[in-house]
Amino acid sequence: MSDFLRIFAANNTSHPMKLPKPLLSAVATTLVLAGCATATMTDNPQQQSANKLLTESPNRHGIESFGEITTDDYREALQEGMREQKAEIQAIVESKESPTFANTIEPMDKSGKLLRRAMMPFEALDNSNSTAASQALAEEMAPLLSAHSDKIYMNDALFRRVKQVYDDKPAGLTHEQTRALEEIYKSFVRSGANLSAADKARLMALNQEISTLEIQFEQNLLHETNNTFVVVDRLEDLAGLPQANIDRAADMAKQQGQEGKWAFNMQRASCNPVLQYCSNRELRRRIYDAYYNRGNAGGAHDNKAICARLVRLRLERAKLMGFDNCAAQILDKRMAKRPEAVYALLDQIWEPAVKKAREELSDIREEMLKDGLDCEPEGWDYAYYADRARKARFDFDEKEASQYFEIHNVLRGIFYVANKLYGVTFKEVTPDVPAYEATAQAWEVYDKDGSLLAVFYSDYYPRDGKRAGAWCTHFRSQSYADGKRVEPVVVNVCSMTPPSADMPALQSIDNVQTMFHEFGHALHGFMRDVNYEAVGDVERDFVELPSQINEHWAMEPEVLAVYAKHYKTGEVMPEALVSKIEESGKYGQGFATVEYLAASYVDMDLHTLTSVPDDLDVMQFEEEKMAARGIPRQILPRYRVTNFSHTMGGGYTAGYYSYIWAEVLDADGFEAFKETGDIFNQEVADRFRRYVLTPGGIDDGMTMYKRFRGAEPKIDALLKGRGLK
Repeated sequence: MSDFLRIFAANNTSHPMKLPKPLLSAVATTLVLAGCATATMTDNPQQQSANKLLTESPNRHGIESFGEITTDDYREALQEGMREQKAEIQAIVESKESPTFANTIEPMDKSGKLLRRAMMPFEALDNSNSTAASQALAEEMAPLLSAHSDKIYMNDALFRRVKQVYDDKPAGLTHEQTRALEEIYKSFVRSGANLSAADKARLMALNQEISTLEIQFEQNLLHETNNTFVVVDRLEDLAGLPQANIDRAADMAKQQGQEGKWAFNMQRASCNPVLQYCSNRELRRRIYDAYYNRGNAGGAHDNKAICARLVRLRLERAKLMGFDNCAAQILDKRMAKRPEAVYALLDQIWEPAVKKAREELSDIREEMLKDGLDCEPEGWDYAYYADRARKARFDFDEKEASQYFEIHNVLRGIFYVANKLYGVTFKEVTPDVPAYEATAQAWEVYDKDGSLLAVFYSDYYPRDGKRAGAWCTHFRSQSYADGKRVEPVVVNVCSMTPPSADMPALQSIDNVQTMFHEFGHALHGFMRDVNYEAVGDVERDFVELPSQINEHWAMEPEVLAVYAKHYKTGEVMPEALVSKIEESGKYGQGFATVEYLAASYVDMDLHTLTSVPDDLDVMQFEEEKMAARGIPRQILPRYRVTNFSHTMGGGYTAGYYSYIWAEVLDADGFEAFKETGDIFNQEVADRFRRYVLTPGGIDDGMTMYKRFRGAEPKIDALLKGRGLK
C-alpha cells in the first residue's frame, strides 16, 4: 500500500480546519503529499483592487485565480460566507410555513455556497502551499468556523423544524432525499441539539479549543518536517546513496547556506533513501531519530502537551454527548460502529504479522553478520538490511526497477487503467486554467460518452510549505446548480521523488502505489453524482476502498507493460524484472503490517480511555501499550503520537484502523475482477462504479459493498495479499 496508507502520512487525509457540517464534501481528503515551486496565496493586498472570491470567476471552469487572492481576501470571504449562511439559516427559521423538505431541509443543505467557495481552496492551499500568513489565518478562523457550525446545529428553532419534517416522514421523497433528511437530523443530534443550554455552551467551547489545538499540532508538525535537518560534512558518509539523492541533498544544503555539504529534511523523499540505501549506520540512526521524534524534541514546536490536551478534551466532549469514550462517539457513525469491532479486526492480523516480522528480523541478522555486526538489529537497520535481504533472496534491486518508473510515465499508466475500467479520457489544459503551483499539471476529465466529468490537478513534488504525506483534496466538489451537474475540481497532492540536475523523477514502487492510491480517491471525486451535500460523504472506514482497490492495478504485468519504460532507452520493463517484482512484493509485509497496526492500536487506546490522568505522558503511554502487546523492539508505530497527523490533526481520530478495514474490502473486491480472468472486466467495473464510486453516501458502506460484490467481504484475501497466510 502507499506511504499515505501503509507508510502514509495518509496515507493521511486529515485537514485540520474542518468545513461546517452542511459544507462537507463527499470525498475524503486523504489524507498522505506532493509539490514544487509556488504560486500560492499572496500577502500583498496591493496586487488587486477587488476580492475575486466575492465575484463569479471568469476563468475556464470557473476556477479561482489562485495567485491573485490574498490572505485578507480569504479572511473577508470566509467572514462574509458565514454572515451569508447565517442569514440563509435565519430565513428558514423565520418561515411562517409549516416545515417541509422543500422549505427546510433542502435550503439548509444548499446553504453556505460562498463559505464553501472560500473554504475549500483555502484549506487545500494551506496544506500544500502554507505560508506564515495562511497559518495565522487558519488559526484565527478555526474557532470562528467551529462556533459558526455549532450555532447552526444548536439552533433550537431550526432543530424543531428539522425534527418535525423527520418525525412526519413525508411521502413522495426519493431515496436520496430520505437519506439526506436522516443524515441532517442525525447531525443535529450528534452535534448537541438535545443538550441543555449549559451543556451546549460547554460543547461549543470544547469544539473551538479542539479545532485550534488540531491546527497548532499540524503547524508544529509542518515545521518539524520541513525544518529539521540532518547535515553531512563528508561525501564518503553517503556511501550507497544513489547519485540523484546526493545531488538533491547538496542542493538542500546550499539552500540552507551550507554549500559543500549535504542536508536531509524529514520529508520522506529526502530521508527515506538514506534509511534504505546508505551503508553509514550512524547516519541512518541520526535520520531515524530525527524523523520519529518530530514533535517530541522539546522547544516551541513540541506536540506532547497538545496531544495530551486533545485526548482529555475529546473524552470530555464524548461524555457530554452520552458516550463512554471518544472512540465510541466517533465510531457510532462508522461502519465499525463499536471499538470492540475495531479491536477484533486488528487482533486477527496482529499475531500473524508479528510472526512474519520476526522471520524478517532473522534475515536482517544474517545480513548484518556479513558486515561483521554481531548485535541485535535496531530500527534504523531495518530498511537497509531488509533491502539487502530482498536482493539476496529474489535477486531484485529496487533501484533497477525505479529506472522504469519515471513519474510522467506512471501517470500515463494511471490514466490507462482509468480508461480501461471506466472509459474516461484526459486532456491536459495546464496553460488554460489558473495555476496554484508551478509544477502542478491540470487535466480535463471526459466520461465515456464525451461529456466533461471533472477537472484534475496533479501536484507531485515536495516543497517548503507542504505537509508531509499524500492526499486527495478538492477546490470544488461535485454538485448541481439549476438542474445541471457542476464538475468537481479534484487535486492529488503527494511528495514524490523530484527530478535532479541529471536524472528525471524516478519513483520507488511504494511511490508508484501511492500515486495509484491517491488517484483512486480522485476517481471517487470525479464520479460522485449526488444532489445533496448531506449524502456526499461515505463513512471514514469506507472512504479508502476506492483508493486502495486502485492500487491493485499498479503492478499487474498487463499494466506495467504499458507504462513501465526505461527512462533512457524507452524499453518496456523486461518480463524477468516484472516477475521479480511480483515474487518479492510480499517481502517486508511483516514489518509494514506491524508498524501500521501499532499506530492503529495507539490511536484506539488513547481514544478508548474513560479517564485521563492529569500527568498523561503520551509517549510513555505509547511505549507501555506497545510493550504490553509484544511488539518487536525494533519496530515503532508508523507514526509516533507527536507526529501522528491522522489522529491528532483530527481527520482520522479513532479512525486510523480505517485503512486495514477498507483493505478487507479492497482485497476481496479485487478478487471480483480476478475471478473473471480479466482485471478490466467491464461488468465488474460497471458495478463498482455504479454501487461504490457514484452514489456518495446515499446508503451505508456495507450495503453499497454488498450490492457490488453480492456478499460481505472475507478477510482471507487481505491475509493472502500481505503474505500472512
